[in-house]
This record gives sequence, structure tokens and C-alpha cells, in this order.
Amino acid sequence: MGRAKPSSKATDDWSGIIGPALGLGFAVFAFGLSFGVLCIDAGGTVPKAMAMSLFVFTGASQFSAVGVIAAGGSAISAAAGALILASRNAVYGVAVAPSLRGSVPYRLFASQFTIDETTGMTLAQDTPARSRRAYWVTAASIYVFWNLATLIGAVAGSNIDTERYGLDVAFAAAFVGMLAPLVRSSRARRVASAGAVVCIATTPFVPIGVGIIIAALAALVGLCRGTEPTTAGSTGGRA
Repeated sequence: MGRAKPSSKATDDWSGIIGPALGLGFAVFAFGLSFGVLCIDAGGTVPKAMAMSLFVFTGASQFSAVGVIAAGGSAISAAAGALILASRNAVYGVAVAPSLRGSVPYRLFASQFTIDETTGMTLAQDTPARSRRAYWVTAASIYVFWNLATLIGAVAGSNIDTERYGLDVAFAAAFVGMLAPLVRSSRARRVASAGAVVCIATTPFVPIGVGIIIAALAALVGLCRGTEPTTAGSTGGRA
């Protein structure tokens, strides 16, 4: 009489979650390093860089704000542009809300981690329990890797000449790299291209940072004119 096989339920509950979550954490590490270095290069300090990553925790908005400040723009322009870029997270919140039922304090805490990757991982699961587990495992992985990378980059950035090593151009490269996964569809590419044209056309005539805000608003208008069918887990890119 053979031995009964151990139940695989516990294993199945975690399959396809831990590996991809850690992979996403590794993926954002390079961007976090760039952000830490560039924050110092823009005149910030290690505590300021860490405060931004710990409490803002949305990569594209952080890069946008630092880029505007580094170019001499006002804090208002930097904050406005960052908020517009982060506005899509509100839509993500609606998408993941059914998987994160609980008290108001619990949901408010969870909202801090509602980003592209956690939303994609959550929606890709086939049961409520797996969705909730995927959300928190992905959130923990990315939060730890992002903030660790920010710390390393900020400490390194305060001790090296970023221009000498070409790190002063990392902002543009990292920003484009983070946004690239968000423009996979033809419609998204058209909207992004239109926003770029608007930004380039208005930048010479408006205060620093305002061109980005105008372009972001134009992009939002374009996206709101219609929607395309999406599939679970189609979001990507830490932004």
C-alpha cells in the first residue's frame, strides 16, 4: 500500500506568485539606483531621496518631479506633473478593491502600494485569495527593492561626479524605460506621441515644468475619449 502524497494546496496557492514578484523587484532595482543618484544630482539629500521613495512610491512621478526641479522648475510645477502622472493609480485602486476588502484603515494602507505591478499581479490571479496574496507579496518585493536601491543610489550619488560618469543622462533613459511598457497598444502610442509633440511645442513658451503638465493633460483627454479592451495582468512598468 503506497504512501499518500502530501497535499499540494499550499504549494499551489503560492505558485506563480513569489517568483514573478521577486523578478519585478529586481527589475525596478536599476531604476531605483538611477533615482537615488539623480535626486542627489538635482540638489537633494539622502534623507529627501529616501522620504520620496518611502512615502510617494510611484516611480514615474518621482522621476518627473526631480526632473522638473533639476531643470529649475517650481515645486508647484513638479508636484502638479507628478500628480497627473499618478492619477492612473486611482483607476488601479478601483480594479484591485474587490481583492482587498477590509476596514477603512486597511484599505487606506493598501492604497499606498497600488501601482502598475501590484495591479497586474492581482488581476492575473484566478481566486480572491491568490489575488490578495499576489498583491501583498508583489508590494513587499517592489517596496523593499525600490527603497534599498534609492538608498544605495543616493549614497553613491553624493560621492561621485555624475556628469563625469555619464549618470546625468540616466534620468531620461530611466524615465523612458519605465514608461515604455505602458504604451504597448497603438492607441497608447498615438496618445504618447501627441503628448510629446505638445510638450516640445509648448516648452519654449511656458515656465519650466508647465509643458509636461499641459502634455499630460492632453494625453488624459486623448485616453478618456474611448477605452480599449484590456486583459488581466496587462499593466507593466513601475510608474
